[in-house]
Amino acid sequence: MADGKHTMYVSVAHQQININKYDSPYEYEVNIPKEYIEIFHHLFDQTNELEFFNFLRAHLPYVPYHYDRNNHNVDLRLYKMYALIHEFTDDESKAVIERMPFFRQPVVTHKGAGNM
Repeated sequence: MADGKHTMYVSVAHQQININKYDSPYEYEVNIPKEYIEIFHHLFDQTNELEFFNFLRAHLPYVPYHYDRNNHNVDLRLYKMYALIHEFTDDESKAVIERMPFFRQPVVTHKGAGNM
């Protein structure tokens, strides 16, 4: 812990944030203030809830995937996760995130999509 920040290990794929790098596979190491850790937990929880609704919707063929507002909300949470990681990670990881197709593009909200 340096400057009130904690080194944490984030896995977007597994939706986890850990204190110990050997607890689980991770994609990013972040040095993050303690109060931001809870934001990851909220984003992961919200994504899981939205994905459950997506699972239910998948059984309704009359709602096309690209018109489903829950998919858009999952994407918004993903953008927020990567923005948070980008803020608190090292330069190499920042460069990886900056090469992602959605980085630095305006996030378009759809009517009724409900932002966080």
